[in-house]
Amino acid sequence: MTAIEHPQRPQLAVSAAIFRDGRVLVVRRARSPGKGFYSLPGGRVEFGESLHTALHREVDEETAIRIEILGLAGWREVLPSAGGGGHYLIMSFAARWQALEPVLNDEHDDFRWLKPDVLGDLKMTGGLQEMVQAAWRIITA
Repeated sequence: MTAIEHPQRPQLAVSAAIFRDGRVLVVRRARSPGKGFYSLPGGRVEFGESLHTALHREVDEETAIRIEILGLAGWREVLPSAGGGGHYLIMSFAARWQALEPVLNDEHDDFRWLKPDVLGDLKMTGGLQEMVQAAWRIITA
């Protein structure tokens, strides 16, 4: 499968709204799909991998930080557009930062720790603000 080919079946993915001192971590995508858009760290679940294991692996690969997963914040379905793209079901979790400072891999070119109520100023992936708010409710419960 090349970079422009997409699987012909829906793909399961995970993401994490990671909070530290009242701020959430967002990362900017360095390549397509979504190049230049801020999103949550995460990615595809591999065959035989639990959602939590996949989330810890993806967060480690993309940011090198350690997290504590607190609960499922919600899910989002991304359907292929007229111009192509993949079909993804993204399970998003609320998480708390535990250790290490972010070190991005080549999938991202910027990160920010932001207060959940100031995300509206960013160019962001669809549903990001709603997912962060849902995760924030879990963090502050």
